[in-house]
Amino acid sequence: MAEAAMEDPAQLWPPPVGTYAEEQGLFQILQNMLEELLIHKPDDPIEFMINHLKQNNDDAPKICILGPPASGKTTVAMWLSKHFDAIRVSQETLLFNETLALTEEAKAHKEKNQKIPNALWANLIQERLSNVDCIKQGWILEGFPENQEQAWMLQSFGIFPRHVVMLYASDTVLIERNSGKRLDPLTQEVYHTTFDWPSDPLVQERLVKPEDLSEQEVSKKLLEYHRNFPEVFQIYQKVLKSINADQPSVDVLSQVLTYVQTRHRSAAPFTPRIIFCGPPGSGKSLQAALIAQKYGVVNICCGQLLKEAVADNTNLGELIKPYIDNGWPVPDNLVLELLTQRLSSLECLTDGWVLSGFPRDIEQAEKLQKSQINPNRVQSVKNGNMAAGTCLRQGRCIGVKKKGKD
Repeated sequence: MAEAAMEDPAQLWPPPVGTYAEEQGLFQILQNMLEELLIHKPDDPIEFMINHLKQNNDDAPKICILGPPASGKTTVAMWLSKHFDAIRVSQETLLFNETLALTEEAKAHKEKNQKIPNALWANLIQERLSNVDCIKQGWILEGFPENQEQAWMLQSFGIFPRHVVMLYASDTVLIERNSGKRLDPLTQEVYHTTFDWPSDPLVQERLVKPEDLSEQEVSKKLLEYHRNFPEVFQIYQKVLKSINADQPSVDVLSQVLTYVQTRHRSAAPFTPRIIFCGPPGSGKSLQAALIAQKYGVVNICCGQLLKEAVADNTNLGELIKPYIDNGWPVPDNLVLELLTQRLSSLECLTDGWVLSGFPRDIEQAEKLQKSQINPNRVQSVKNGNMAAGTCLRQGRCIGVKKKGKD
């Protein structure tokens, strides 16, 4: 059977199962299921996995927004909630907008001006995140966990955020911000007298000053935050990004969105399929050669491949020879046929490849895609101030500064 497959160039051998697995995200699905099994330890693992797959929520956001008082946690959390259509969970929503079994107990502590115990907060969060809407739509957890004990309790409940955003700013800025903070009791949206005042007169009229707004109260909260912050950071450091909150809100939101949309490094098997793009003299061939040497993948320089085909007197080489001899551009269909043959070789399928010299424009890139040559990385080698090139489908574009001649 293998011999028959090798004789037919249209049928790849071995079959490119790795490509299929990457495209369908099979390794990520398996990894997610294994994590859920180890966390929940169900009595019937098979039934649990079936239910997990039926939920189809592996891509639902699971995000924590942390930071000191007045750093903008509510603004960021509400914006992300709208952007992803995810459920925002905060102290306010847990105490005033929910009908959870433990809500009344937490309210009783609040009314007596008593600190709500960590265990009670953790149980409230666990109960809320177990609801169908959070499971299906995902969640944005605002201001939790506040300390190490809460973080450990959430982990014991199987609550692991995929992304943690830590907002930061100087205490002076935070105290100044806090003095202008205003709250809309109807929507729970936070505004500011200087930085973010609503244009709607009706909203302006109903804004109120939060109760715990005194400078002394804020300073007390900041001290507590700085005491607890290092331990929380330590727990989530692999999925955490710190973002400066002392900049225009549009910049903060842009940086937050960029981060929460990234996928963390996967442990899945990976066969490199890399394309280097760039203008003549940008160093793409050198970069490709260095990558091939370092990682043991096949280096394919398009120009060199064409010359080798001519030198070997292959059928394709005979068709290409007149163009090479006369210094004419080789037609794309001949280049693609040659590349398809080379990239379908056993060596390229098993070890991976890095290609330079093709495509050189959008039209060639589209033809490459139609030929089912799909890179999983596209790197644009910059020359001076030249912008990074466009990513191909399923590719990721990374700018690389010039380090050598092409």
